[in-house]
Amino acid sequence: MTEIHYDPYDFEIDADPHPVWRRMRDEAPLYRNDKYDFWALTRYQDVASGLTEWRTYSSARGTLLELIRNDVQFPAGMMIFEDPPLHDAHRALMARLFTPRRIAQIEPLVRAYCARSLDPLVGGGRIDFIADLGSQMPMRVIGMLLGIPEEDQEELRDAIDAGLSLDEGKTAPRSLQHEEGPVDQTARFAKYIEWRRKNPSDDLMTELLNARFVDDHGDERTLRDDELLGYIGLLAAAGNETTTRLIGWTAYLLDRFPDQRRLLARDRSLVPNAIEEILRYEAPSPVQARYVTRDVELHGTRVPEGSTLLLLNGSANRDEREFEGADRLDVARRNIHHLSFGHGIHFCLGASLARLEGCVALEEILARWTEWEIDHEGAEMARTSTVRGWKRLPARISHHVPRAGRL
Repeated sequence: MTEIHYDPYDFEIDADPHPVWRRMRDEAPLYRNDKYDFWALTRYQDVASGLTEWRTYSSARGTLLELIRNDVQFPAGMMIFEDPPLHDAHRALMARLFTPRRIAQIEPLVRAYCARSLDPLVGGGRIDFIADLGSQMPMRVIGMLLGIPEEDQEELRDAIDAGLSLDEGKTAPRSLQHEEGPVDQTARFAKYIEWRRKNPSDDLMTELLNARFVDDHGDERTLRDDELLGYIGLLAAAGNETTTRLIGWTAYLLDRFPDQRRLLARDRSLVPNAIEEILRYEAPSPVQARYVTRDVELHGTRVPEGSTLLLLNGSANRDEREFEGADRLDVARRNIHHLSFGHGIHFCLGASLARLEGCVALEEILARWTEWEIDHEGAEMARTSTVRGWKRLPARISHHVPRAGRL
């Protein structure tokens, strides 16, 4: 038996990390990588506990291995890179903006964006689930919520994509390899903020400008400009990347498991459950890094204070100890308590928006086509250290559903 080797920067492993993750769960539940100086947990219970215990496993130095290793300083307002009490103050403010009412209000707009993307393809023989939908609809939705002008949305998304991308053989995204990486959109966002100050609207940017909150010093105030920039940068990146990956995995997995696609074509009420199962099966963001704030003992081994620990939620979601038939996609599976949106205080605030977009995208695809076949030769994975999924996902489409048969 070969020695277990897990390298988060290895494109070959990234193409299908599940076999090595399974071995780690079984043989090395606490895994050590000396080359990159990190520890890793892979079992469901360990990862869930690690995500919850923020005092021991801190996010304040970043949630990516390379951020912690490079001791990167973050702008204020990046609450995923904060611990309480500052995290709680920033998160509470954001939670007021992502209400169930607001999410429900945008469903018709999400559906309209999907229709606008998909309708021109009806009658044709091909689709690229990323270029034609996955990278379009999330960008439009978050752009609309933030009030980013439509003509700027595509360029902004491309710049964020470029900043997160890994080059083969590199251990840091392009944004960390340069003084001013392509992911740094500060000047662009500052321009939007200034415009909204003079031209208030009913978007999130206007609400962020005016929202009052009690900060970690007990002072009631509005956000400073640096905090606003952090918020908007976080929302723009998070709102684009993970939902794009979810839509790609949805199309890919339902081609790989055609029996599950046929089940959904017959019973559309299963769509919300199917999205949860797809999130479990392939987490769009499968690796979370933490800084260890005190000595801890895990699986009989001391992990010293100052260590970097990877919590592999993508592995935890396939832990056979937690999920029966974990490697089987089952859109009718019950109690899908996956960790793809995190757990505890850092549970993804945009989860309801991502779920809505995933459900609407799948419903609108099935309303037009009940069968598709991925072109594996033309498919290409995106290479980043933070999200995992498809950059290109072309497919042949057939079995067009007449308009009368739509939802």
